[in-house]
Amino acid sequence: MDKDKKVKRRYGVNAHLIWKDRKRYLGLPWSFTRYSLVKNGDKWVKVFSDIGLLYSIVDEVNVYRIQDVSLHQTLFDKIFKTGTVILYSNDERSPELRLRHIAHPYRVREMFSNLIEEQRALHKVRMSEFQY
Repeated sequence: MDKDKKVKRRYGVNAHLIWKDRKRYLGLPWSFTRYSLVKNGDKWVKVFSDIGLLYSIVDEVNVYRIQDVSLHQTLFDKIFKTGTVILYSNDERSPELRLRHIAHPYRVREMFSNLIEEQRALHKVRMSEFQY
């Protein structure tokens, strides 16, 4: 099946895939954990984490709700050019979404940072910081 048709069937007629990857072991995508970033026209941009083969768990976070982005890289991650990007959001159910052991983590972190600012401006969402 064409990948574009699969995205449109799953997420809507106007949806298109911005980015996707899998959790990697030793730099290879041998996992049933899939990550994707999907845009549906001008309505929304969401991050999806889909875990499982026979039984799936799908988590999603609206990009404009993400407050902070963090990157963690172990020695093995550096050797295999992978890393874990952590998205901190104000979503009550999943305040942390970990994109574990993905390829090109620095590019992905930068992509998310730019997209978050763009989506906040589009949805007129302001994040304020409080100091205690």
